[in-house]
Amino acid sequence: MLLSDVKIMEYNRDKEGTKASIVGIVGNIFLTVFNISIGIFSGSFALIAEGAHTLSDITTSIIAFTGFKIAQRPPDKEHPLGHGRAEAIAGLIIVIFLAFIAFEIISGAIDKIISNNYHNSPSYLAAIMALFGIFINIAISHYQIAIGKKINSPAIVADGKHQQTDIFSCIAILFSVIAVSSGFYIIDPIVGFIIGLFVLKAAFTVGRDNLNNIMGKIPSEDIIDEITVVATSVENVCGIHNLKINYFGSYATITLHIEVNPKLSLIEAHNLLHFTEEKIVQEIDMIKAVNGHICPLGEEYNHEEYIKTIKN
Repeated sequence: MLLSDVKIMEYNRDKEGTKASIVGIVGNIFLTVFNISIGIFSGSFALIAEGAHTLSDITTSIIAFTGFKIAQRPPDKEHPLGHGRAEAIAGLIIVIFLAFIAFEIISGAIDKIISNNYHNSPSYLAAIMALFGIFINIAISHYQIAIGKKINSPAIVADGKHQQTDIFSCIAILFSVIAVSSGFYIIDPIVGFIIGLFVLKAAFTVGRDNLNNIMGKIPSEDIIDEITVVATSVENVCGIHNLKINYFGSYATITLHIEVNPKLSLIEAHNLLHFTEEKIVQEIDMIKAVNGHICPLGEEYNHEEYIKTIKN
């Protein structure tokens, strides 16, 4: 992979990520204004709760975009492995906002139920807005998650999963309008309560995924198989072991031991190591750096202990 190709890939990643974030921000501004306005006008607590939820979506989209941009920065003296974990940190900040919004919605719904303050019948404008919201949220969430996965962006995927909860919220609002029109007034604050639970579940999912990211959990076992196939495709490389992946969300660095023909000279083994490292970086997009160690095939070492003797 040429340097120009790498720059093109980084440019495309930045371009796609920026576009996904802007779609989320603009779409949620539109939904927030209409949800709250129509919720107040139609008398639907559930729709007002959804408006508060979409208001939080604007904040989380901005946080996701900020984390994405920071993660794009190249390695520097203080961050030699890059800034990739900024996206996971942004994801955890999103969790805090989600938890706060969930608390506000749930407590508001409980207060209405306990105080018996729910004898309003929302107009069918709320149902129309809910239907409209379903289609808008499906479009935004599917687009964001697809782009996030394509460019390996945990922050944008987290934002898209957060957006998905709005689909279920809108379905619940539609159900509540139908139920309330039939005289079941308590359904409206109950649906608001359910929306709060959706938000809470999204917070848990996003938090779990981003904590796993920060803890370095590999995204899939397939990446191990891919590294093995690429490394052993090099002539005189007989196998690999002691593979460790340092995952940063959008990219990873690895260390590994490469088993080579023991008849190679030191210079040949040295050149083979660098060639194999470069081949892995070139052929596996996620891998940005490789630190390899040569092991002669057939020699048995305990890599947990220092080699105390050197054969002359």
